Amino acid sequence: MFLLLNSAQVLYDFTAEPGNNELSVREGETITITNQNIGGGWIEAKNSRGEVGLVPEDYIEVWSGYQKWLLLAQKTGVIQLCAEDDEWDEEWDDVKTSGGYAESEAGEGGAINRGGAHGSSMKIALNKVLIAISFYMMRVRIYTVFQGGEAGPVWAYPDYQLDCVVADPKKGTKMYGLKSYIEYQVTPTTTNKPVNHRYKHFDWLYERLLDKYGSAIPIPCLPDKQVTGRFEEEFIKMRMERLQGWMTRMCRHPVVSSSEVFQLFLSYKDEKDWKMGKRKAEKDETVEVMIFSTIEPEGLPDLDLIEVEQKCEQFNRFTRAMDDGVKDLLTIGNEHWKRCTGPLPKEYQRIGKAFQNLSSVFNSSGYEGEATLTDALTAAGKTYEDIAQMVAEQPKKDLHFLMETNNEYKGLLGCFPDTIGVHKAAIEKVKEADKLVATGKITTSEKITMSKRASTMSYALQAEMNHFHSNRIYDYNRVMQQYLEQQGKFYEMIAEKLRHAHSQFTTM
Repeated sequence: MFLLLNSAQVLYDFTAEPGNNELSVREGETITITNQNIGGGWIEAKNSRGEVGLVPEDYIEVWSGYQKWLLLAQKTGVIQLCAEDDEWDEEWDDVKTSGGYAESEAGEGGAINRGGAHGSSMKIALNKVLIAISFYMMRVRIYTVFQGGEAGPVWAYPDYQLDCVVADPKKGTKMYGLKSYIEYQVTPTTTNKPVNHRYKHFDWLYERLLDKYGSAIPIPCLPDKQVTGRFEEEFIKMRMERLQGWMTRMCRHPVVSSSEVFQLFLSYKDEKDWKMGKRKAEKDETVEVMIFSTIEPEGLPDLDLIEVEQKCEQFNRFTRAMDDGVKDLLTIGNEHWKRCTGPLPKEYQRIGKAFQNLSSVFNSSGYEGEATLTDALTAAGKTYEDIAQMVAEQPKKDLHFLMETNNEYKGLLGCFPDTIGVHKAAIEKVKEADKLVATGKITTSEKITMSKRASTMSYALQAEMNHFHSNRIYDYNRVMQQYLEQQGKFYEMIAEKLRHAHSQFTTM
């Protein structure tokens, strides 16, 4: 059974106030939207009992492009449910997901829970996609893959590198002051005109990008939702920084950054333009594995799938090893941060106090030649107290950025198993092609088409692998330079303070 395109899921219980034309709904209920243009944070909807009324829009989630695509695909015959085609897909479940697209709570962003790139309740007859995917070729934008020399296939990168700035968080209200939220200004380098977005808008963008590109391109999760403390200054600053990192990574991807939905997010003209663009994006038919219909290996021959499998497995091993290395560095970094902000400064403070106490003892001797020594000892003690403060503050100046970069890559690496899983499933289907031809499941012509489409998927995966490696090398060069530069300044400042303390002592 498929849901209607204007259906929505209720995220929270809502009890109508008598006489306010409101509609009572329960968590998990499916309702039909009848009017989205009410305003004031409300929509008009009809429940399963046929009752019509107003519901807060933050209490519901409109079904994503993924469900809409499944409905369209079934109607066109491009994709069938496994229940209709079990013998072709009985082993699809063997392709395990690793939680790369983490399940998210229905909170401020209202994301629908998802158990992987394909969803837990549906399985795709991939061989039919491999045959019929050309159905869309003349209706969608084409993303080009080129041969990038020794590195292999690469995406076609734009001449101008898009970027944006996330800044100026401000508190806003809706539903006549009953609900508060934080809004950020997002300014793209293409227009230099800021647009305003809440966290739920970023989450909406993430869901759209995941639906559309998740089978071909790893889309890392947003910073976690938070129910309490959302309006504390430190949390707002941290969230803004992480949203900036996420947006920068999306801007650097040539496919994502040039997509219509991403450009809408960065440069919508007004509220009407934003809402119309959202509806269009939510009705997008080219999602999930259909995205491969938009990729064209320009002038490149079909790939040797055995060779591709070997490269894929090598990359898979690398990402697993890197994931272990990143997690190890995060663990050690967290332990070091705790030492720098806890026991280590206390040790320097104790040393400083000990010097100052000794100075007080010496000062009580009554000896006239004591002053120079006691003053120098007191100054040395204060120097160590200053060093304690410097040690406690230093992680925010260097380790913080190293940890944030590794956190980003931890999320990104977690996405690759699903992306690789889609590719592996396609290769397995192509391997079965001869058997399918022999049993009359497909024709020889369809077998050739399957092979070409699988080759396209392989080009896309290799382009993504090369994109990942080039960004990885850039990111770790940059963050390590920054970390070591700050570490150098830190120790130079300590050395300067110690040299100054040293100069206060005289020898007879």
